[in-house]
Amino acid sequence: MNHIIIRKGHDIRIAGVPTQEVISVPGSETVAISPKTFRGVKPKLLVNEGDTVQIGSPLFFDKTKPNVKWASPANGTVKTIQFGARRIIEKIEIKVDGSKSIQGQVFTSEQLTSANRTTILNRILEANLFPLIRQRPFNKVANPKDFPRDIFISAVNTAPLSVNLDPVLESAKAAFQAGVTALSKLTDGSVVVTSKKAIELQHAEIQTISGPHPAGNVGIQIHHSKPIKPGEIIWSVNAQHVITLGKLFLNGSYSPDILVSIAGPGAINPQTVSAKIGASIGSLIVNQDISEPTRLISGNVLTGQTVEVDNFLGFYDSSVSIVLDSVERPFMGMLAVGNSKSKYSLTNTFLTFGEKLFNFNTAQNGELRAMVPINAWENVLPMDVYPNALYRAILAQDIEEMEQLGMLECDDEDFALCSFACPSKIDVGSMIRDGLNLLEAEG
Repeated sequence: MNHIIIRKGHDIRIAGVPTQEVISVPGSETVAISPKTFRGVKPKLLVNEGDTVQIGSPLFFDKTKPNVKWASPANGTVKTIQFGARRIIEKIEIKVDGSKSIQGQVFTSEQLTSANRTTILNRILEANLFPLIRQRPFNKVANPKDFPRDIFISAVNTAPLSVNLDPVLESAKAAFQAGVTALSKLTDGSVVVTSKKAIELQHAEIQTISGPHPAGNVGIQIHHSKPIKPGEIIWSVNAQHVITLGKLFLNGSYSPDILVSIAGPGAINPQTVSAKIGASIGSLIVNQDISEPTRLISGNVLTGQTVEVDNFLGFYDSSVSIVLDSVERPFMGMLAVGNSKSKYSLTNTFLTFGEKLFNFNTAQNGELRAMVPINAWENVLPMDVYPNALYRAILAQDIEEMEQLGMLECDDEDFALCSFACPSKIDVGSMIRDGLNLLEAEG
């Protein structure tokens, strides 16, 4: 069994860690999916306002891949279809009414084991759940016509304030195994499952990993075990979505339920709740007090998107982070004396006293300035990549140089810590995404 040791990286000591006990919250009255958030997708509507839909009904499809459709996470009525500039579909909102779902074929464990690729692929496409599968490079919705070299599943979350996957997978062993078995039919290679400790799974290659964030990122796991070569495609699936696929085959219907962490310095009651994909943010934070200035984030604090109370959980997100949004600038802040109890640093700037959790706020503590090459990026990036040189190649739009520096192995989430650690306040992750978009556009 392969064991990966990650030495570079950093676990941010942020306050508001969620409890592992799953708390029930009132169901969301509305749910929504935002088509514009899916990379490389050109959405075409399949519903109109006022239409009745069931759990699993198709809402829209990708014009570049017409057989890839998005399932409704709720039964009810299409309440709103919101358009943006140039008629871009920004949101499809559904008013929830009941829990009726579309039923399909049920598979036994033996039938799953003996099924072929076409049978499994057609069932996922028929259920409108193929968007749960993403591809590397570019970390976008996969193409069902492709044959991936391998499929990677990360069974460990190391992102700040994320859901602990160990009890999740333990409580849904059968569904997780069924999902892994189904995915193993979609590749001639391996389904690689990475976890903190050895687990028993059939039809999968198990590897373990230890170390700080971003050890849980699937891109880091691919890089340290089976790196992507030019021309190769790898698929990846979130661990909770593997359970969703497993339930599809075992029960014959789409189960949009996931566990979501509600946490952060601005959360008065950090917890883990059971919710549906696309649930309203307001329904998820019903046990929180946000009367003080706070910033709500769908996703973790490093890679999530700012949302409002009346917005909705992102399709791939399983966290709602609440960060304090009140910023007080200290007098002569640059010269102020401090220690690790009052100031946070990834270097030895301040004396360290224990592992105190910090009440981070939204302050950047500085502004964008000239690059300071003091290995701040390199110290938190566990990849054999030169981030400084790659950043410059992206700025210069030098496609050949970007490819030679390993651009195809990169994703913006893997460089999020570089942005956090950067003394120059450069959004490195965003620049990596710009580079990937440029590379994909150039073909």
